[in-house]
Amino acid sequence: MIAKISNGKSTGGLIRYLFDTKKAKDHIDPRLVASFDGFAPDPGRGEDFDAAKKLLVADLDLHVKQAQRLGRAPERHVWHCSIRAAESDRILSDDDWANIARRVVAATGIAPEGDLDGCRWVAVRHAPDHIHIAATKVRADLRPARHWNDYLTADRELAAVEQDYGLLQVVRGDRTAAKRSTRAEQEKAQRTGQSFTARERLRTTIRTAVAAATSTEEFLHLLAGTDHVLVEVKHFPSGDIRGYTVALAGDTNAAGDPIWFSGSELSPDLSLPRIQERLRATESQSADHSQGPRKPNPWHQASAATERIPHHLHHATDEAAQAHLAAFGEALDALPLIAPLGIRPQLQQAATAFERATRSRIQADHQHARALRGAVRTMLREPAPKDGAALAMLLDAALLVVIAAARWHDTRRHGQQVIAAQKTLLYLQAAYDQAAPAPLVALARRKTPPQTVSRHIHQIQEAMPTHAEQILNDPAAETLTTALAEAESAGHDPARLLQHAFDQRAMDDARSPARTLAWRVNRLAQRPAPSARARAAQARSTVPVSGRVSSTDQPTQTPPTARPQQTPPARRR
Repeated sequence: MIAKISNGKSTGGLIRYLFDTKKAKDHIDPRLVASFDGFAPDPGRGEDFDAAKKLLVADLDLHVKQAQRLGRAPERHVWHCSIRAAESDRILSDDDWANIARRVVAATGIAPEGDLDGCRWVAVRHAPDHIHIAATKVRADLRPARHWNDYLTADRELAAVEQDYGLLQVVRGDRTAAKRSTRAEQEKAQRTGQSFTARERLRTTIRTAVAAATSTEEFLHLLAGTDHVLVEVKHFPSGDIRGYTVALAGDTNAAGDPIWFSGSELSPDLSLPRIQERLRATESQSADHSQGPRKPNPWHQASAATERIPHHLHHATDEAAQAHLAAFGEALDALPLIAPLGIRPQLQQAATAFERATRSRIQADHQHARALRGAVRTMLREPAPKDGAALAMLLDAALLVVIAAARWHDTRRHGQQVIAAQKTLLYLQAAYDQAAPAPLVALARRKTPPQTVSRHIHQIQEAMPTHAEQILNDPAAETLTTALAEAESAGHDPARLLQHAFDQRAMDDARSPARTLAWRVNRLAQRPAPSARARAAQARSTVPVSGRVSSTDQPTQTPPTARPQQTPPARRR
């Protein structure tokens, strides 16, 4: 059940609308089903409609008139709550609706149960699937009604009603969703031939700028350099940045002035303090990328960080998990900037859908997600790989993240976020299905000798006996054996590489486990092969494999099998 609450100035105007059957075609047999005392006049059942309506309005306005004489009546003294059942719900009786109305006015504070001084109200039913509650917000003791947070309290009571009556359990939010476009904004977008409202377009633009920026200054610079976007920066007297507002060029009000939106008006996480919090975590990671003699591949780093997110969602604190989801959302925001033109629409749809899944009432600790943020910023500043394998690899890992995100939100009863993740999965799968075939075909074309294939099949059976049959029956099994053969040619131990790829990440949610393993092996094989001395140290290793999740992607740290205890030869210093 859904409640919609508004306030007005005219009791008579509301009652006239509720009982109207001429202009409102869906108003069928309007009648009272409940009232504050059970004896209110019913214009829908009286012989003289106008007389009964006049008496009903007078009854409802009694305390309002008294308060007006004392100067205490609120200007908007009418409280209007409509309650609608889902299309799939059974038709409720008048008695059912009467009981629901009493529960709602009691829960919201309009007429608390047992309070003889509660406000006057009536419940009108003029359609099978909903009722309207009309009340005046002056109590019998002439004090104003205590109905703070009435929408939340009504929504909470209706959730209990759904359970008690066996009705559809409506997915409810947690007040962290971005504000929807108004009806006027939607109609304006239609008149101007736009698919999205100004609010929605600005929200997407800002999220993309945040995903690309590494500092507040760069964020504002990127925003100001975006076509058709106006930016106004607010400053404290000290000169420090206080906030920002944005507008679309050409989107004006009746006076011809731009219609400005603050970041927080567009989305709770787009206020300047929230953006700065994330950018501070990104800055320290960006500096780390420049260290070391060999420049890492940011696409491989992003894939590795993405692959770790399902593990974090399962094992980390809620604050850390929420941070990883927010960082993953930024990665999706950034991908349309560097992906091939053909799949950008799907990636943009995925980013827009997942935006709702990046927020909840859990406060994110963004320091936990620096690796992915830093890798994404570096990706944006370098040419994209031409073969498409890096993008397909990242999307394959992203699919598992979205599945894990839906499960994580579901266990915490984040209904809207679950739906957002499910929608994202459809768009991401469509993007992956376009991005993956070409690099997979290119990899499969590299023929591997039959004896080498047989050896790698044996390694797969030894490394993962419980999953081997599923992997080898996968159409992508040949791609996996080819990836293992190429890794071996590059100097890697294929058995060790395979074990590392399998142990490090969960495979249960993979649609094609062989393909997912092939991408992981391919990425891990891009690292320098271990030296002869490192391989000798690996051979002497006695650490057994325990299926644990490593914090690094270096495949030379975990041997595939346990060996008997041996005494290593003495080393020379």
